[in-house]
Amino acid sequence: MATIKWAIDPTHSEIGFKVKHMMFTNVSGKFLTFDATIETENESFENAKINFTGAVASVNTSNADRDKHLQSADFFDAEQFPEIAFQATSFTQKSGSDYELVGDLSLHGVTKPITLAADFGGIMQDPWGNTKVAFALEGKISRKDWGLTWNSALETGGVLVSDEVRLAIELQFVKQ
Repeated sequence: MATIKWAIDPTHSEIGFKVKHMMFTNVSGKFLTFDATIETENESFENAKINFTGAVASVNTSNADRDKHLQSADFFDAEQFPEIAFQATSFTQKSGSDYELVGDLSLHGVTKPITLAADFGGIMQDPWGNTKVAFALEGKISRKDWGLTWNSALETGGVLVSDEVRLAIELQFVKQ
């Protein structure tokens, strides 16, 4: 059976995250520069080979000073670790459009397994004749697991930046 290759459609995809700030509100961000591919044996996507890379320097939280701090050695250290990478180890259909994506996330010089819930949006043809597929992914990671430990204690108790990072990812791919 022939392998089907899918390339990311970056204009219809978003790699987003949220982190609690001062323990009571969320700061949202995203990576603006990224690439991803999928290889499948059929259009069920079961056990698809999924790879992702993102440029750390493209982090954007709509605040230039905060983005610069996130790129610094206090957080991502974009100069030493310029790329985030993910490689799937399994992609399993749970029921209907619900899938589970398991893989290795490499960030800040550390590689660890993560599990994400995936919602398969379906396959359709766009108005220009391209075959597209869409997925919405979500999950949580502990930033400390990747050595991202910078924080500041608050006078009222607690910390400035939560350890938990919630991932919210919307992906659209084009059949090659």
